[in-house]
Amino acid sequence: MVHQYKNNGYNIVLDVNSGSVHVVDDVVYDVIPMVEESLSGGGLKEESGQKRLREKTAEALKGRYPAQDVEEAFDEVMELWEKGLLFTEDIYEKYITDFKSRQTVVKALCLHIAHDCNLACRYCFAGEGEYHGRRELMSFEVGKRALDFLVASSGNRVNLEVDFFGGEPLMNWQVVKDLVAYGRSLEEPNHKKFRFTLTTNGILLTDEVMEFANREMANVVLSIDGRKEVNDRMRPNRGGGGSYETIVPKFQKLAESRNQMNYYVRGTFTRNNLDFSQDVKHLADLGFEQISVEPVVADPAQDYALRPEDVPTLLAEYDSLAKELIQRKREGRGVNFFHFMIDLQGGPCVAKRLSGCGSGTEYLAVTPWGDLYPCHQFVGQEEFLMGNVFEGVTGEDIRERFKSCNVYTKEKCRDCFAKFYCSGGCAANSYNFHGNINDAYDLGCELQRKRIECAIMIKAALAEEEGESEK
Repeated sequence: MVHQYKNNGYNIVLDVNSGSVHVVDDVVYDVIPMVEESLSGGGLKEESGQKRLREKTAEALKGRYPAQDVEEAFDEVMELWEKGLLFTEDIYEKYITDFKSRQTVVKALCLHIAHDCNLACRYCFAGEGEYHGRRELMSFEVGKRALDFLVASSGNRVNLEVDFFGGEPLMNWQVVKDLVAYGRSLEEPNHKKFRFTLTTNGILLTDEVMEFANREMANVVLSIDGRKEVNDRMRPNRGGGGSYETIVPKFQKLAESRNQMNYYVRGTFTRNNLDFSQDVKHLADLGFEQISVEPVVADPAQDYALRPEDVPTLLAEYDSLAKELIQRKREGRGVNFFHFMIDLQGGPCVAKRLSGCGSGTEYLAVTPWGDLYPCHQFVGQEEFLMGNVFEGVTGEDIRERFKSCNVYTKEKCRDCFAKFYCSGGCAANSYNFHGNINDAYDLGCELQRKRIECAIMIKAALAEEEGESEK
């Protein structure tokens, strides 16, 4: 499978199965689909078949390009094919049976340390921290059992991850600190290493919290939507006032204290700010270098929910943002935008490429009272209750459903060029929109495909500049 597209003056060709990316001229760009069509019919391994295709290609492009250019382009395309860099076979699907039966271990927990919050964000899927249930703070005892469960369920895996999540985790800060200390005490005797992370809205962020986080938290996610009017419209406090003025100076201080590394300011854009690239630029202008601004996923009945008719505007925003980030990089004030970060040389392992985040298998969410769910977005949906930290996973059928969920079980993914980058998308979004974890959230897919195209284009642009600087 080959995906071709034009972006910001570049002709980009992605060989989906190998991951090879080629930036080509117009002639090669137009030759490639002709060769791909013939390859699908077979016969090109024979010299006579290649000769016929060469003649057919020359005739089809006659008058558009000089004959010599077409001849050279054809040779270049055939050379890429012979080297296994173009029109490669899918080597993964044949292993899917073995993939489904693979042994999995739990390697990450999302600890809902607080089902309570001091903000009243309009788009909150957690219902102001309650997860449509009851307000409660996780006790130290439940948290300890969660870490014990993780260690016991992690097999031979050494590196384990725990995210302190909410609601708002800082409303239960002492328990967070106590659990970090307990986790550290488990490391040496169990040959494990914990990587703790924290997600916070920043209202309760203090110097003491920053100092502890800088010492113990591998990453910190700071929630802010961008411009003041955008943020305060969707992220008010319980009294209706805005949160922007309170959190911005705290977030700036934390980002600087971490040397602009190992954190993200993380925002959500809605139908109220379809010009979300302006929010990314605003956050960059505030001095943040690690930025994630993501599309809201909401009930279509909500006035802030994204609609299909918004997609062209959003795609144009991503294109505009990509150009802006290239320019900032050239000017020496570059930032990392999460959705444009892509590894074209290594990238995720095969399991992650096929099945994504590992929800329901390698990654679980824990409620304040110890119940286990496939991830934080399934919490409160009783049909996905998988067990608890005291008894372990009892919902083996649920785990098997998630274990079998991959890009080949989703019809919308099988022929999508983005499948090995998005890994089939979010299971929760699929379920919430279609009642099935093996479907896909269509609007989200369109945006994801554009983000991948932009990410590859940025790589191409920066690689071209680096090449020119070395001449």
